[in-house]
Amino acid sequence: MNALAATSRNFRQAARILGLDSKLEKSLLIPFREIKVECTIPKDDGTLASYVGFRVQHDNARGPMKGGIRYHHEVDPDEVNALAQLMTWKTAVADIPYGGAKGGIGCSPSELSKSELERLTRVFTQKIHDLIGIHTDVPAPDMGTNAQTMAWILDEYSKFHGHSPAVVTGKPIDLGGSLGREAATGRGVIYATKSLLAEHGKSISGSTFVIQGFGNVGSWAARILHEEGGKVIAIGDITGAIKNPNGIDIPALIKHRSEGGAVKDFKGADPLDKDELLVHECDVLIPSALGGVLNRDNAADVKAKYIVEAANHPTDPEADEIFAKKGIPVLPDIYANAGGVTVSYFEWVQNIQGFMWDEEKVNVELHKYMKSAFNNIKAMCKTNDCNLRMGAFTLGVNRVARATLLRGWEA
Repeated sequence: MNALAATSRNFRQAARILGLDSKLEKSLLIPFREIKVECTIPKDDGTLASYVGFRVQHDNARGPMKGGIRYHHEVDPDEVNALAQLMTWKTAVADIPYGGAKGGIGCSPSELSKSELERLTRVFTQKIHDLIGIHTDVPAPDMGTNAQTMAWILDEYSKFHGHSPAVVTGKPIDLGGSLGREAATGRGVIYATKSLLAEHGKSISGSTFVIQGFGNVGSWAARILHEEGGKVIAIGDITGAIKNPNGIDIPALIKHRSEGGAVKDFKGADPLDKDELLVHECDVLIPSALGGVLNRDNAADVKAKYIVEAANHPTDPEADEIFAKKGIPVLPDIYANAGGVTVSYFEWVQNIQGFMWDEEKVNVELHKYMKSAFNNIKAMCKTNDCNLRMGAFTLGVNRVARATLLRGWEA
């Protein structure tokens, strides 16, 4: 089931639980605006290359639209649409004053030089600069993009609109980026995990973890788990997987990675079959790479006691049903990985005020938001007698629906 179908299905289920008016339900699903642009750039060898850029702006009832820009060869309009919609519910669950958006360019960043990426980013910004803005739509990094990409967007946007640091988040610190933003999604995942474990009388120290994906989110989550006494017993990424029943030495693995080594070649652990990773025995499984990795083919074999979705849409609805039958709680992506967008919000607030916070304040505020969202989700689960995913969806959809009604949507 693709991401769009699954997201829409979750939305419709939430709308049914909430008893939303069918006209309102329909209007909440329809994106506010979809943008598609051709970005033609000269390559370093003098030839011309053309790439398709997208931006889907889903909903702005609760505030400016917010969402990442990904550079990936499989940027597909359907997926961008699903992720934009997911951002609408995610910002509402986190209770930050944003709506949802998502964008991307269909390209393989690894096959482009730095100067080609810069030209591509600037052309894309020129094409959409009048459709994004501090109070309209605030992009952020996503797969295949980073702080440098945001710096280029900021610079290009500012040529048209004057210096506007708040137009993107996830910027380099020197250009108004927030301290703690780099680690925010991973740290948020850990705050979420803590809340879930505490609910069941457990804690991070003394629990075992398996992490799929060792990019920004996976590596920060692993690092913080290690610091807090959690045992990460298996990790995998695109290169392969490794395990160590006594716990992998995360700082050593990060050092190995930063020196150009692949995860699978790390000496402090044994190799593990990539397909075995997700079904490896552990307390908490944290998928933090691509979507759709837990599906009907492998869900029945999952041995984890809890699943925390650090990736977007890692669990197919069929897998969800299997986990429900097995009694495995799944902490949904729209809550679990909302740490990134929450600290993006803090960055935007700091830029608008022109007053920057220290890292401790960022982390304390993030903890507050993640904890409060968890309690709100649990309250929704209780009221509507539903699982965590529906608790989060009903919380988010209800907030957006209320804002939409208050603004007067039929006029």
